[in-house]
Amino acid sequence: MDCGKRRWRALAMLSLALLGGCAADLDELQQWMEQERKSARATVAPLVPPKKFLPQPYEAQAGVDPFSTQKLSVALKQEAAQPSSLLAAEMNRRREPLEAYPLDSMSMVGSLTRQSRRYALLRVDNLLHQIKGGDYLGQNFGRVTQISETEITLREVVQDAAGEWIERTSTLQLQETGR
Repeated sequence: MDCGKRRWRALAMLSLALLGGCAADLDELQQWMEQERKSARATVAPLVPPKKFLPQPYEAQAGVDPFSTQKLSVALKQEAAQPSSLLAAEMNRRREPLEAYPLDSMSMVGSLTRQSRRYALLRVDNLLHQIKGGDYLGQNFGRVTQISETEITLREVVQDAAGEWIERTSTLQLQETGR
């Protein structure tokens, strides 16, 4: 046991000697830190003063309220009495089955040519449909105007921001699948 105590004391003395050696380096480190603090200068860019807020008076208060129910009912009565020629033609024809689905639920998976007429293959609800120019698709009165190897072009009749019925061109592009 006496040997174990000597080892313990020797180890403790060795540790104290090592820590004493670090203390000399610590003074040198503190001197360096003081010197760096004195030579360092803070460089902070001055803040840009905020722009002055100039309130503007609201001048449209005397105008027509765009959300007025009275204005909406007048517009609906006018449209019912005199429908757009674009819309009237579309409303008087028989609906086709693919007009029950929105365009974003359809995907073009191929095309073929038979007797010099091009057809497109559409997948809708996991069923394959063959369409040709003149067929109707989608919920916006979309009529197929052109079929190429990679896309279907169609003319749709939609309402613009002013409530007028206008024609718009849309496309369905070939979707490559890993099947």
